[in-house]
Amino acid sequence: MAVPAASANDILWITYRWMSIGLAITGLVALLVAASPGAVGFFVTNPIVFYGLMFAQLGLVIAFNPVAIRASTPVAAGMFFLYSALTGVTFSALFLVFTRASIANAFFVTAGSFAALSVYGATTKSDLSALGRFLFFALIGLLIATVVNIFVASSGLYWLTTFAGVLIFAGLTAYDTQALKEMYAQAGGGRNLALIGALKLYLDFINMFLFMLRLFGARRD
Repeated sequence: MAVPAASANDILWITYRWMSIGLAITGLVALLVAASPGAVGFFVTNPIVFYGLMFAQLGLVIAFNPVAIRASTPVAAGMFFLYSALTGVTFSALFLVFTRASIANAFFVTAGSFAALSVYGATTKSDLSALGRFLFFALIGLLIATVVNIFVASSGLYWLTTFAGVLIFAGLTAYDTQALKEMYAQAGGGRNLALIGALKLYLDFINMFLFMLRLFGARRD
């Protein structure tokens, strides 16, 4: 049974709050690790640990939805916060490559773009489902092109994937927001739906941020 639109909006605001907490954890952990030479040496410049963290992040993302549907809110929130913290650890490597000012600029540009696109997705009367299907296949193409460019190291392909990445995750932000609102309207206050939505929007945000950083980031000397 569908719940009133106001209830769906309420759950969407809870989703934004969870996502904001996750982003805050990521930023704080990244800053703390980057400020400690010992932590950087252990987590970032040690390939085994660094790639182990990345695989741990992947495992958490894959396991999150099935676990969150059945688990209590504290368990689901703990998984989300753990993923946010691990992302912060790996993101600390960005401070070794880019200046802090350019990282901050990319973050604020991403935040403004994300807010505008998410508001659009939540309020538009247009059906974005066709856009979502297109973006899904575009994302697969982006992943393939990114892997290929690891081996060919083409500057042209690098910039093509950068611009494509910004556009894809911008579109996904609007699409996912609309899809989440519709899901909330149908399911109501289902178990940990806001946390499931928070992870989805969090992933849209950080991926758009990474591509924005490739566009606007100033590398350290």
